[in-house]
Amino acid sequence: MKPSSLPAQIFVDSGFPEDTKKVIDLLGFLDGQTTNPSLVAKKLLANSKQPIANSTLSEEALLEKYKEIVHDISALIPQGSVSIEVYADKETPAEKMIEQARVMNAWIPNAHIKLPTTTEGLKAAEMLVTEKIRVNMTLVFSQEQAAAVHAATRGAKEGDVFISPFIGRLDDRGENGMDLIKNIATMYKTANSHVLILAASLRTMNHFMGSISSGADILTCPLTIIEEWVQSGMHVPGEDYQYDAGSLTRIPYVELDLTRKWQSFTIRHDLTDAGLQKFADDWNGLIGK
Repeated sequence: MKPSSLPAQIFVDSGFPEDTKKVIDLLGFLDGQTTNPSLVAKKLLANSKQPIANSTLSEEALLEKYKEIVHDISALIPQGSVSIEVYADKETPAEKMIEQARVMNAWIPNAHIKLPTTTEGLKAAEMLVTEKIRVNMTLVFSQEQAAAVHAATRGAKEGDVFISPFIGRLDDRGENGMDLIKNIATMYKTANSHVLILAASLRTMNHFMGSISSGADILTCPLTIIEEWVQSGMHVPGEDYQYDAGSLTRIPYVELDLTRKWQSFTIRHDLTDAGLQKFADDWNGLIGK
């Protein structure tokens, strides 16, 4: 049963339909699921009786397997959201992402298409929202990227656009990733933004509780974190909750004008580039590239 005091939606971050079932059994509800090329690779490798890497698996066959996975997930949470990620590396143009997004969006009726928060990804999002295709802008590591997402998708309905800031990866290099959630939430509230904040890269219960307290609309986390939350009695942080950032460096809030054109914001971020390469490598590893 969903706690009445819980202000955020709960997603599971997994390429396994089995995890979807487990979370529904544990919580009695599940609001959605996020997938990406790395999670799909993990699923396919787990199911394979022989190594897939360097195999003759074609890109078409891989996409068909991805389609089967998200179809199974969608059937379990028909009222929820299922994020499906396009293939993109640093060379992928917006046009290629748009083509993939149109195909993937037709796989299931409750898709959000994940696009990288790069210049080309934002170009794609700007076009796709005009076609009523829902998007999830991923690999977000800065407030300026969040501002660009708002500006690029202006006019979309609330709930049609997610933004996925990655907390854990900022923590890894000594920055307080939770500050990014707070800063985006403050900025979006001021602008009455249509974009929903989907806190990602949640690795601990501290991240889980902090994301709720900091204003995230959605939390996506692995099954292990959800299990830990259930074991804690599905506690929801109150107004007196204080996030423990330890020795992490603070990320200051920046005043940004969200009426500006999205191209005017600083979009590139080295962690976005690194994350994009990791997803591309995992995908290409399945087709022997």
